[in-house]
Amino acid sequence: MKVTVVGAGNVGATCADVLAHREIANEIVLLDIKEGFAEGKALDIWQTSPINLYDSRTVGSTNDYSKTADSDVVVITSGLPRKPGMSRDDLIATNAGIVKTVTENVIKYSPNAVIIVVSNPLDVMTYCAFLNAKTDPKKVFGMAGILDTARYRAFLAEELNVSPKDIQAVLMGGHGDTMVPLPRYTTVGGIPVTEMIGEEKLNEIIERTKFGGGEIVKLLGTSAWYAPGAAAAQMVEAIVRDQRRVFPVCAWLQGEYGMNDIYLGVPVILGKNGIEKIIELDLNADERKLLEESAVAVKGVMDVLDNMTANA
Repeated sequence: MKVTVVGAGNVGATCADVLAHREIANEIVLLDIKEGFAEGKALDIWQTSPINLYDSRTVGSTNDYSKTADSDVVVITSGLPRKPGMSRDDLIATNAGIVKTVTENVIKYSPNAVIIVVSNPLDVMTYCAFLNAKTDPKKVFGMAGILDTARYRAFLAEELNVSPKDIQAVLMGGHGDTMVPLPRYTTVGGIPVTEMIGEEKLNEIIERTKFGGGEIVKLLGTSAWYAPGAAAAQMVEAIVRDQRRVFPVCAWLQGEYGMNDIYLGVPVILGKNGIEKIIELDLNADERKLLEESAVAVKGVMDVLDNMTANA
């Protein structure tokens, strides 16, 4: 098995490091446009193998996509990170150009690869990759929901003073302020979370989750990387090992939830072919309203990209 991570910055390097440590692929290629950067990161990761006792080989490349040939899975993290005060939408013009170039090169050398997009603004960058990959949308999707639910579950574990291992949750919608955490589908060791925490405190945690990325940016001055990198690696593992895990993923909807031609976060079964199935939950009126509002926001950003492409 071969996995490529495009973008050797904090998120990409963390993803590659997790993949190597967990021996998810025989070869992990780290690629970046900055001279020597990916080679240095890959070498540093490889030199931990005798310490952490794993065999996965990490190699780096400066913009030489031939090194990525025949990859089974490609993770795209390329793009500018958010700075304090910058919205995801501010990134769209620059990052769309980057993701377009990366996707075209990836598909050239690995036409059958499953592509996971991590670049921001996430939903529209996934759409950008899909437009340029010209492949089955079940093989092009975005990492957002796993990160967002991880934050949600971590906050709940902290408040309840329980292990995060026992918390399961579903979160839908766009990656950003309009995301839709679903308390009705949140459990702690199988117990509905509403039986363990008051409504007011639960709503506070939901709001904190919605702005979880911004909280990190304010503290660090740049975007998060440990949790996003680990989340992307978890998706790669589900595909490479055909685990058929149920994850919230930014997927292309064609009729599901009454929506068409939009990339939006929904629960899916993730396996060797990418998205094996999109799961349609029986949402109540309030949940559906929130999802539709999130879809309107995402569609608006997708329209920006469509207009840019049309006027290019």
